[in-house]
Amino acid sequence: MSSLAWIDFDEEERQRAHRIMALFQERESRDELGLGAIRDSIADHLFPGTSTIQTRLRYMLFIPWLFQRLEGRGMPQSQLHTEARGLEIRLVDALKSGGESNGIIGRDAGARLQRLPSSVYWAGLGIWGIRLFPGSIDSLFVSLSGVKRRRVSLDSEDAAAGPRIAAIWSQSLPQPPDDLLDRAVFRLTAAEAEFIIDRLVATKPAALLTLLARKGIDVECDYIWTHPHLASFPARARRLVGHGEIFSQVMHGAALLYNLALSELRDRDDWAADYRENIETWAAELNRSVVRDWSLEDFWDAVEHPDHSIRPAAKRFVTRWRQLVIDGTTQIASAPAARQLVEERERQLKTSQSRYTNRAVRDRWTGASGVGRFNFRWNQAKSHLRDLVHAE
Repeated sequence: MSSLAWIDFDEEERQRAHRIMALFQERESRDELGLGAIRDSIADHLFPGTSTIQTRLRYMLFIPWLFQRLEGRGMPQSQLHTEARGLEIRLVDALKSGGESNGIIGRDAGARLQRLPSSVYWAGLGIWGIRLFPGSIDSLFVSLSGVKRRRVSLDSEDAAAGPRIAAIWSQSLPQPPDDLLDRAVFRLTAAEAEFIIDRLVATKPAALLTLLARKGIDVECDYIWTHPHLASFPARARRLVGHGEIFSQVMHGAALLYNLALSELRDRDDWAADYRENIETWAAELNRSVVRDWSLEDFWDAVEHPDHSIRPAAKRFVTRWRQLVIDGTTQIASAPAARQLVEERERQLKTSQSRYTNRAVRDRWTGASGVGRFNFRWNQAKSHLRDLVHAE
């Protein structure tokens, strides 16, 4: 078992701040209209431990294996950071040597890599119970830097008076391959897949991700609500997926209208024409009777999540936009009330950085912001499930 001398840290707020900062850097998480907390609540219910910048599932094992190499060496914190970074860079080369090309974090950046895999997967490792240490990477290195000294003191003093020893990783973590840093591959072994599924069952037994992992279901579909096994999902999951589908479809129109308005302000008639066409397509595909029957009260109850706070202003925006959709979907691109609602929402969120009012910011806009429909990290979940199914 991996272990360290325990240092008490209150990391909850720090971890939350790191997650929020990370979201701002994720390409698929552009939150121009302040809907991120709703989106992430749904995603964390369905696919906990995932993030939009995760690539391949075996990183959930690569990171513990690399960090285990640092334990018990008594290095200063700064040196641990340097050594850890070096190991993660070496992993990039090992994956290339193993014949991998897609999904390598840092494949092109190499030694210039800024966002290390450990930062991408750290939260998920904790959520799935693979990482037992409750703090950040920084606090882990602080702890590891004092392990050797503390263990010596425990040999010479009353052990009961010394610091507690706590495990860093799950006791059942599989052993790493001997040639991990020479030649690495993304394909899981059967034992590694079984370990990950066991961790999901132990920590997130009710999550849809866990159900699909246990059943070994690997399908190709763009959205979770088009999954061929949807009818067999548990009632709680079907309820949330149903709400997610409507929310994704309804609010997509607001994102398109926002981009249309910016295109007009930029005098880009070509962009504006495309967005008008997209809005027409969106309106034609929208089932207004389904939107009319959509219970927002049940929606807010279903999406509530302890890690996310959905502000009243966001709820008001969704409520008002839904009503505008019901009242006149086909005319929404030109409806003053709809345009005003979207503009007020963006200006409230961005204040002096609003693209409506700050020309310098608007001129840096490249023509598309948050135009993709919410899929609640189904792409990442689908990739992880495929890695589990194809373990050998």
